Amino acid sequence: MSEEYERKTDRLASALGWASLGLGAAQLAAPGPITRLGGLDDSALARGMVRLVGVRELFHAAVLLGSRRPAPWVWTRVAGDAMDLTALGRAIANREGDRRRRVTAVTAAVAGLTALDLYTAMRANRRRPSIQPEGAMELHAAITVNRPRQEVYEYWHDFENLPRFMAHLASVETIGGGYSHWKAQGPTRKCIEWDAEIIDDRAGELIAWRSTEGATVRNRGAVSFTDAPGRRGTEVRVEIEYDPPGGKVGLAFARLLGEHPEQQVRDDLRRFKQVMETGEVVRSEGSPEGIRALRQAMQRPAQPVR
Repeated sequence: MSEEYERKTDRLASALGWASLGLGAAQLAAPGPITRLGGLDDSALARGMVRLVGVRELFHAAVLLGSRRPAPWVWTRVAGDAMDLTALGRAIANREGDRRRRVTAVTAAVAGLTALDLYTAMRANRRRPSIQPEGAMELHAAITVNRPRQEVYEYWHDFENLPRFMAHLASVETIGGGYSHWKAQGPTRKCIEWDAEIIDDRAGELIAWRSTEGATVRNRGAVSFTDAPGRRGTEVRVEIEYDPPGGKVGLAFARLLGEHPEQQVRDDLRRFKQVMETGEVVRSEGSPEGIRALRQAMQRPAQPVR
């Protein structure tokens, strides 16, 4: 699914989080009026149940508003809705007259919220699937580049430019028809090759790709380009999913060498910013090797040139 689709789903989930916050606060602050308004009896047991539901709603609010990706947590609200509808159904059967009408009205309102919760949760399930649930890595990074959006998009879209700022890429060869051949260097200097195809391409906005069948390193990802606030250039966001060579063992080994994938992507974006804004990767006397990540690990404080 597109990044915009996911952002809309998360915004909807956050709105449900605010709704839970309001409901939970009201149920804890005024359980008596709520039980009477809903057609329930005003007993200590009923007020206690309303307070418990309020605590649960505050829990929903905490996980939805406190999560960077709140949409999958909406399933907790769906489970709570099911319990509420069951309890309200029993209350309807035990009420008559005006109290029964009020319980029915509350049940209809909860059913409406349940439908919205279920819709949001199902949207979250339709997000882009992982390449391999067991052991797959998901990376996110972003940077602001002080260049026009179209210019930034066009430079990245020429995949043969990527090795200029991606430290572990040896080369990218454009094959044609949306396909390209990639060569990369792993932590042990082993050369890894694969083919990739573009699966979504929107001029000036988005480039999405995935590896082809049989790739040594299965991967997919997307890079999006949006105007930065205050006319500060272009915001570049990268999302990558891939199956690390050697699985978790390979990933742990890479970390020991100081080459964690998340840090690699962030470093690559910093070098991309340098290339776009200055025309080259900035080198210093203390780090003359430039983009070589292993050499950068041994960099030293710069000294005046004698």
